[in-house]
Amino acid sequence: MTSMSSSTTVSPYNVPNLLTSIRFILAVGVIAFIAMSWFGTALVTFVIAASTDWMDGYYARRYGQVTKLGRIFDPFVDKIIVCGAFTSLVEISGSGVAAWMAIIVIGRELLVTSLRGMVEGAGGDFSASQLGKWKMVLQCVAIGFTLLCLALQTPEPWLVWVTMGTLWGAILLTVYSGIDYVIIASRVMTSETPAK
Repeated sequence: MTSMSSSTTVSPYNVPNLLTSIRFILAVGVIAFIAMSWFGTALVTFVIAASTDWMDGYYARRYGQVTKLGRIFDPFVDKIIVCGAFTSLVEISGSGVAAWMAIIVIGRELLVTSLRGMVEGAGGDFSASQLGKWKMVLQCVAIGFTLLCLALQTPEPWLVWVTMGTLWGAILLTVYSGIDYVIIASRVMTSETPAK
């Protein structure tokens, strides 16, 4: 029995966690490139990091390499990519990203992380919702367009309008998804039956 259980243990040193580690390095690169005003490089790096987000999760599920480390590390890196980019863009003149926007994004992530820990600690299920996933997509689109406008320096008016539209849409969806998670968490906790 001991040998069988040890043989099915998945090592945290696997391909999915390696891919997540690479995305973490790319996320740090995005933050550094924005700080250095290398907006074109930041855009390319961000697109690579954001577009490969699905790879580690797909590989882990496809080949049975899901680990506790991966379940924590992957969403953590997602938050670093988005929150880091928003925070860095606040300091850039003409980015359109205000400090309160970054605070909303970061605050929502802290709230949802706390709710997830509370619900799953009580034995409930608090998996990411479709609304939360679309929130992530719209945030990435907004960051991408913002970096593109900064890289072009004098973007076309329509591009500026699209960028501002996606940015405000991302903030509104961030708030809405945060409220949705609070409602879900309250329902799960109130319907939770204590274990006997």
